[in-house]
Amino acid sequence: MSDLLAAEHLGALVVIAAVISVLVVAARRNAGPWLKVLALVLALDEVSWWVYMAFGGGEPGQRAQPLPLQLCDAAILIAAFALWTRQRLLAEVTYFWGLAGTVQALLTPELPQHFPTYPYFQYYIAHGGVVAVALILVIGLRLQPRRWSVAWVAGLTVAYAGLVGLVDAVTGANYMFLRGKPDVPTLLDDLGPWPWYILAASGVGTVLFALLDAPFRWRRAGRLPQGRAEALR
Repeated sequence: MSDLLAAEHLGALVVIAAVISVLVVAARRNAGPWLKVLALVLALDEVSWWVYMAFGGGEPGQRAQPLPLQLCDAAILIAAFALWTRQRLLAEVTYFWGLAGTVQALLTPELPQHFPTYPYFQYYIAHGGVVAVALILVIGLRLQPRRWSVAWVAGLTVAYAGLVGLVDAVTGANYMFLRGKPDVPTLLDDLGPWPWYILAASGVGTVLFALLDAPFRWRRAGRLPQGRAEALR
């Protein structure tokens, strides 16, 4: 990563972290209609990308996969619906996918465009928005994961990956990187060659889900210290 890209990346992460902190505190104090506005912003941000791509935008590699089937694409739309409806299962999917998966996309962005282009802003708004919504739902609105939520979301993830895998097989695409690793450095580089990295990534994902659920699991079991339990209420 060049110095310019590194600076742009770090700057985006700092802004996203600050905005998320403000939004979570605001949601905890006043869960007003502004949350639906945020949901609309996130959904429109995702839709705008596919309109942009349909009219010839993006880099050649980005245009090669025109369907919104990457896990982050699904997570963005699910996050918007979860924030709009506050449906518990959607909130759980957003939480686990957002913090276990979308954070990785923020840390290792597959983004050739620079600040202040449209793709730059769209990418960080979309991916930062998913993480923000995940924390707003769970901490701000207290829609915390239920018992067996890890198993449910893991099962949905496997089912979705299976569906995307069929699309990859038919079209020759590489959605969810099921046929090959991304061009930018990611965690997948340390998980072995194809197809073993897919199995290894599934295991890592399950562990991350369990770790993300741990504070709530301990609270459900009455093992969390009182101060931390109060923070999760």
